[in-house]
Amino acid sequence: MKRRQRDAVLLSVIENLGAEGSWCGETHIQKATYFVQELLKVPLEFDFILYKHGPFSFDLSEEITAMQADYLLGLESRPYPYGPSIVFGESSEMIKEQFPKTLEKYNPAVEFVADKFGDKGVAELERISTALYVTLTGVVGGSVESRAQRIHELKPHVDIGEARDAVKIVDGIIEEAYEVQVT
Repeated sequence: MKRRQRDAVLLSVIENLGAEGSWCGETHIQKATYFVQELLKVPLEFDFILYKHGPFSFDLSEEITAMQADYLLGLESRPYPYGPSIVFGESSEMIKEQFPKTLEKYNPAVEFVADKFGDKGVAELERISTALYVTLTGVVGGSVESRAQRIHELKPHVDIGEARDAVKIVDGIIEEAYEVQVT
């Protein structure tokens, strides 16, 4: 996917997250983009690694910064303890208008993920995205318990009960995702 097409999809991610009640901090965008790309196979071509708070893409972080420099995105201050919200910049509508077919093609995936993530806090997003990471990497057996244990090993601050809940949520999301058509 070309850079500006990818930017249009990212703008759609931000717009849809906001419509679902997200304050659209970078963590929300990172985790939603991870699901859009890795679960729903939208070819955004970001490299994700398991980092401090779950899957993270330095490439995506750099792209968000570049989009700010290009006036596609801006920052809006939020009261403590929140970081800034990422909002549309003055050139964002122009990019969205240039790629209607791209947006139409990937909109079902973006809307699906935004619906699942829009109301989630950062800690829950970390658990859920780490659960998808563990599930997709197949490092351990497929059982809920073995994946929960692996999450706890990777993220000791996530207790086994929270990890188990995250795996069950991810399993439900994966099951529902089969109905989302990206053509």
